Amino acid sequence: MRPGIIRRRSETGKPGSTGARYPPPVSTSDWHVAQVNIALLRAPLDSPELRDFVSMLEPINALADESPGFVWRLQTESGDATGIRAFDDDRIIVNLSVWETIEALGRFVFASRHNEVLRRRRDWFERMAEAHLALWWIPAGTTPTVEEAERRLATLRERGPSSDAFTLREPFPAPGSNVPVPSQDAWRYPTTSLPA
Repeated sequence: MRPGIIRRRSETGKPGSTGARYPPPVSTSDWHVAQVNIALLRAPLDSPELRDFVSMLEPINALADESPGFVWRLQTESGDATGIRAFDDDRIIVNLSVWETIEALGRFVFASRHNEVLRRRRDWFERMAEAHLALWWIPAGTTPTVEEAERRLATLRERGPSSDAFTLREPFPAPGSNVPVPSQDAWRYPTTSLPA
């Protein structure tokens, strides 16, 4: 049996075709989802306008680190990524992380204290005309680079959602998977009964 393939077992406990679906579902355990999101600061990080945002960095990063499904995040020795400059603009900050599943990322983003940051994002960040968040699948055990994140975001901006770069609203399954991506409505809109 190939690694990553989930096969139902017969009543005797041995792999068998009785009751099995064809083709069998493919596990996503060989893949993790990388995400990049960028923000254009309204003011310098050390300004009074961003004091609340800066004060939330450490607890929100700690919450991410302890969240189910969290794998990795980009950070400097200071514990966050605000000192990393990318995207050819010193006012842009980058967040780059890896999660076991899209659902784990979604639960952290929308159904945890992180949601407080989302609600206040217009206080701290300029509205961006182009896509500012991209997701893509990476082999488990690897970490993305800032350069790769820049390429994936550019791909999303140029071509729209695809298996190369997608969004939480329009996710794609892991490579080789024949398991459909489940509905995201439960965690995308946890405080409303209807999608926004």
